[in-house]
Amino acid sequence: MTENPETGTPGAERLSTRHAAERLGVKPETVYAYVSRGLLRRHRSANGRGSTFDAAEVDALALSRRSGRRPAPAAGVASPLTTGITLIEDDRCYYRGVDSSALAARHDYEEVAQWLWTGRLTPGVRFTAPPGQIAAARAGVAALPPSGTAEDRLHAATVAASAGDPLRSDLSPGTVHATARALVATLVEAQPELGPPPPDGAPLAARLWPRLTPRPPSAAGLRALDAALVLLLDHDMAVSTLAARVAATARAHPYAVALAGLGALDGPLHGAAAAPAHRMLRETSERDEAGDGAAAVVGTRLREGARVPGIGHLLYRRRDPRAETLFGLLEAVPEAAGALDASRRIVTAAGRHRPAFGNVDLALAVLSVGCGMQPEAGQVVFAVARTSGWVAHALEEYTEPAMRLRPSGQYRGPRPPRPVP
Repeated sequence: MTENPETGTPGAERLSTRHAAERLGVKPETVYAYVSRGLLRRHRSANGRGSTFDAAEVDALALSRRSGRRPAPAAGVASPLTTGITLIEDDRCYYRGVDSSALAARHDYEEVAQWLWTGRLTPGVRFTAPPGQIAAARAGVAALPPSGTAEDRLHAATVAASAGDPLRSDLSPGTVHATARALVATLVEAQPELGPPPPDGAPLAARLWPRLTPRPPSAAGLRALDAALVLLLDHDMAVSTLAARVAATARAHPYAVALAGLGALDGPLHGAAAAPAHRMLRETSERDEAGDGAAAVVGTRLREGARVPGIGHLLYRRRDPRAETLFGLLEAVPEAAGALDASRRIVTAAGRHRPAFGNVDLALAVLSVGCGMQPEAGQVVFAVARTSGWVAHALEEYTEPAMRLRPSGQYRGPRPPRPVP
């Protein structure tokens, strides 16, 4: 047993991020990439300002890298799933090896989603659904009580679309592609209309816009929304994606895969995280009129023991590349200027005593606040975008042995035999 060099407490030898990176011969950012892949475990320092790593785990990982062997997961960490879809590394996000921000700058959402599924780019592809499927989904949404949420509408639309598709259990790739195109289009068309519809043949972002806000779209606003859809298409093994893959390993059809993903998405720490950020931006703007603004809003949340929504990320250390791209596009949206300024002041207030950066939830909130959308708009954008990502993972999982994602539980209850109660 040695003394922890970073915290001064007794225990196994611990290494700071910098020392771990030196032993591994990598950048500090790569150390955290190893954490996200389950190859290292990290612990917060006692002062809360950094992370420490078990020296033995670091040395074992270094040895495996030098020998060319595939690294084994750290003890107590689930083995990572192998995927060829998304890589998050060095504060960048890549789809099949291509920077997601570069894709968002060059192609619209439907083109990128189709490419992610097939590996082929189809310029100008449009996702459409049979009229009967859209009608069934709208009827399912209309049957919800007034208290129904955006998540409820997404669930209802998916169930109705599934019920009307007799070929839903055909898992051949071509059929899955067609099913996914129709499902994504149905999720958009089933949302209540708030503004005038776009012309026929419009891209998905233009069809989604009037479902999110009554304001007419600007070219810059549509560009930002379309980019948000691309940037949110996938994000490695997020909890909703893991849920979707678990459904796919049991050979669930694409609608059921989407429902599994939607169920996990409906948590305040995942797909619903943009709504608290939306409300925080609105509150900041209102308090600005009283002269206390962002610092007061951030201070209130910290005083209540709550996290500041839209700040930081588990997988990124210094920047969220999706947020940076979206913030850049929002600078060209005049109506978002006030919300964008408020978001910067929130990041400054949150980072007064430690580094901070805005994540994609905060960028979505700037889009929704600036363009007159409801707080739930970010969740709708997230769910529509990520549905295509779930399908990409389902297609990958359908080629793996069935039921491979069935772990064994480690029983911790009383040992049998026990009397019948």
